[in-house]
Amino acid sequence: MTVWTFPDIWESVCATIPDAPAVIQGERVVSYGDFDGAADALARHLVGAGLSHQSKVAAYSFNSAEYLLTYFAAFKAGLVPFNVNYRYGRDEIAGLLDNGDAEAVVFETGFANLLAEVRDSLPSVKTWVAIPRNGDPVPPWAVSLDDLVAQDSGERAYRAPWGRRGSDIMLLFTGGTTGLPKGVMWQQADVIGRFGYGANPLAGLPPMQSPADAGPRAAQAAKRPRSLIACPLMHGTGLISSLAVLGAGGTLVLLPPGSFDAVRLWDAAAQHEVHRIAIVGQAFAQPMLDALESEPSRWTLDALESIGSSGTIWSRENKQGLLRHLPNIALTDSFSSSEAFGMAQSTTTRDAEVSTASFALTPDCAVFTEDGRRVEPGSNETGRIAIGGFIPLGYYKDPKKSAETFPTIEGRRWSMPGDWARVAADGTILLLGRGSQCINTGGEKVFPEEVEEALKLFEGVADAAVTSVPDPRFGERIVALVARRPDTDPGEDAMRDHVRGKLAAYKAPRHFQLVDAIPRMANGKIDYAQVKDIAMTSFA
Repeated sequence: MTVWTFPDIWESVCATIPDAPAVIQGERVVSYGDFDGAADALARHLVGAGLSHQSKVAAYSFNSAEYLLTYFAAFKAGLVPFNVNYRYGRDEIAGLLDNGDAEAVVFETGFANLLAEVRDSLPSVKTWVAIPRNGDPVPPWAVSLDDLVAQDSGERAYRAPWGRRGSDIMLLFTGGTTGLPKGVMWQQADVIGRFGYGANPLAGLPPMQSPADAGPRAAQAAKRPRSLIACPLMHGTGLISSLAVLGAGGTLVLLPPGSFDAVRLWDAAAQHEVHRIAIVGQAFAQPMLDALESEPSRWTLDALESIGSSGTIWSRENKQGLLRHLPNIALTDSFSSSEAFGMAQSTTTRDAEVSTASFALTPDCAVFTEDGRRVEPGSNETGRIAIGGFIPLGYYKDPKKSAETFPTIEGRRWSMPGDWARVAADGTILLLGRGSQCINTGGEKVFPEEVEEALKLFEGVADAAVTSVPDPRFGERIVALVARRPDTDPGEDAMRDHVRGKLAAYKAPRHFQLVDAIPRMANGKIDYAQVKDIAMTSFA
C-alpha cells in the first residue's frame, strides 16, 4: 500500500530540481535545494530538543519561506505543524499555544517581546526557534534558525526514528464565527487525496502513482506552475494553495509583509509572469480592480491564466470588472472551509458567467436537511452542505463538536461545517450562509450573505455586511452596514426597496448605517463580531 506524505513528495522534487525556485519574495529567491536543507536542519533540531512522534509545532510568522519550511521540517520529523494567527494579542496567543499543546514554537523575532510575556505559562514548550527579521535580536531563551541552517550536516531526507505515516496530521486552527480557535485535524494522506494525488490542471500534470513520481514529473513538465499567494499562509486558503504548488515543483511568489497592496501584487505578477493568483474574495479583489482601473496600461499580464478565491463570496460585479482588463483569464470561486476543501466551485470567464453564490457541487457533496434527508433539486428546501471522501478526523480535543460537524448519514461520514444552501433544479447550489450567523426574525430564517449579495447589486453599494439587533416583537431585526461607492449616496428607502425586489420582504434590513469600510479579518472574511458591535451601539 502506498504511503502518501508531503515530505516524501517534496523531497522527490527537491532532489530532482534542486536549483529551481521554490519561493520568491521580493528580491529573495529560495531554491528547492536550499528549502530542503533548511527544513532538514530544523527537523533535526526539533527531534534533538525532545519532541516525539506527533508533537506539536507552532508556526508564528508572516508570509515567508520560513513559514513553509516550518511545515516541511515538522512533516519530515513526523511532527504536527499548526498555524498561529499573527494578529492575536498576548492572551489569545497564550491560549492558542496551550490549546494546541505546542512543544516547539518557530517565530519571527518581531514577536519575541509578546512571547516573553507568556512563555512561563507554557511549560510544555521544549524549544523556541527564532526567525531573525528586520534586525530584531534573537532572545537569549531561543535558538536562531539561521544558526541551525548554517550548522546543517548536509545529509538530506531526514527521518526521525519513528518514520513517517500517511496518518500523520497537521492542525489547521480556525477562529470560525465565534472567534474561539478550533484545531481541525487533517491527515496528510487525506489532504493529498483531496488534491487528486498531485493532479495539477494548471501545469497539465496527471495524478502520481507514488510520492517518488513527484520529482521526475516536475522535471519533465512543459510548464511548472507559478502562483502568487496574496492571502496569509496562516489561513487555510494560502496554506493549502501553497502545499499543492510545492507538490508540483512550482514556484510560490509571496508579497512582502504588511498591509495588502494591490499595486505590489500586480508588479510581482508581471515581473514573475505568474500563472495563478490566490486571494480571499472581495477584500483582495476590489483593490486589485481599483488598481487596474487607475493604471490600465501599467502591467503586462499575458502569463496570467486564473485568479482563484476561497472562503468568502466574491461579487459578480467585481469579476466582470476584472475580466474587462484581463479578458483571457478564468476566475475560480471555490466554496471551501478549514473543515472541508473543495465542496463546490464556480468558474467565470469572458464567455461563461455564473451568478454570485451559485456553485456546482463536486461529486462527493450533498445537501441535507436538519433531519438527515437529502435536499432534492428544485424543492426550495434549505439544508446544510456536506462533503464526504477525504475529510478531517475531527476537531482537536473536542469530541462533542467533532460529532456535530462530522456526522454519519446514510452510512457514510460527512463534513458539515454549517453552511446552508438551496439546490436549484439544475443541481447547482445557492449558498445562503453560515448557520451560526442566521437571523431569526418573527420565526423566519434570514441568512446574512443572501441579503449582502442582494445589496451589492444596488448601484452605489461597494460592500455590505448584515447582522441583527434584538427586537421585542420579532426577536431580531435586520441591520445592514453599507460601504458606498465614491461620489454616491444610496438612500435607505431605495436600498430597502431594492432588497425587497430581490428577496422576501421580511429579509430587507430595518436599519442601514453607512461606513467607510466593512470590518474584515486578516483572511478577508467579514468580522461579524465587530459588525455586531457597531450595530448594537447604533440601533439596539
